Amino acid sequence: MPDGSSVYYQQEETGTVMQCRVQGCAVGAAVGDALGMPLEFGPPRPIGRLVREMQAGRLPAGTFTDDTEMALALAESLLARCPLDPVDLAQRFVAWYQAGPEDVGNHTANVLSRMAGGEGWEQAVGAVQRLHPDAAGNGSVMRCWPVALAHWNDLNQLLGDSRLQSRVTHPHPECVVGSAFINATIYHLLRGASPEEAVARALGVVEMPEGLRVVIEAAPYRHREELKNSGWVRHTLESAVWGLLSTDSFEEAVVQVVNLGNDADTAGAVVGALAGAAYGLAAIPVRWRDEVRGEWPLGSGRLWQADDLAALAERLMGISEPGSYCSYRRRDDGLRPGDQQRHGD
Repeated sequence: MPDGSSVYYQQEETGTVMQCRVQGCAVGAAVGDALGMPLEFGPPRPIGRLVREMQAGRLPAGTFTDDTEMALALAESLLARCPLDPVDLAQRFVAWYQAGPEDVGNHTANVLSRMAGGEGWEQAVGAVQRLHPDAAGNGSVMRCWPVALAHWNDLNQLLGDSRLQSRVTHPHPECVVGSAFINATIYHLLRGASPEEAVARALGVVEMPEGLRVVIEAAPYRHREELKNSGWVRHTLESAVWGLLSTDSFEEAVVQVVNLGNDADTAGAVVGALAGAAYGLAAIPVRWRDEVRGEWPLGSGRLWQADDLAALAERLMGISEPGSYCSYRRRDDGLRPGDQQRHGD
């Protein structure tokens, strides 16, 4: 494993180190998602033939998927209602679902279709979970990073909203604590902790089932061929922690994880958020930043690119800055490409 050296404290190109890590988290998640998109459902790539460039798959090269789209819906909800309002979040997820995304996870579709039919979020998610009590997919972990940016200076609120955003669609205990764990790790990475330190600290503050804890603790010692990288939340967390702790750069962390195949885009989004928070925006290869893109909201014709994601990250960061009282903020302006950060409005 990397030795946790001062590479994690490198100065970025512009702005403060914290700002660049926040931006790196948002852009990194979308980049990992887009890089993994053409590898989804495929086998692991041979170690000598790893994909390192954006490629076309079911979508054009560089396009982010439902992983990032749901994260943008979560970000929009946080900007409108902070602390997180699960009713507002559920409504935004339903609007996204009704707009006809290219891909939706089975569990997520089951829940959102019931909400679209008029059921409240608690009723809908409860009914689906009772039908499939062991369902523990990665659909809430893949999108959770906006909570970490919105509550970058309030760990308790971060943990609470991380769990809540999961419960809206994925109430299984491992999905709920998995989201809290990922965001607690981001919280410490934003403060300059090495990846090893950040993971250890997150494990120290997030209570979780022992089986999941064992998987996370063992992840960096796993051999590549042992990683299943399926849609099970345990496998996604395992792959993301393995990628973060067995490499020493953003590029290698994401490349190693997406080339595991299977649920490559989701694992790529999760490790991209973590590695982006660890190394900052400047560490994300320019060629990837230039290519990543996607439409948001669906059907709007508005194309989001890396600069828009970076600006969104700063807006999320502004929610909890001194003088911005999160519990009283009520934003209804939504997200627009090209928006700049606004403090305390």
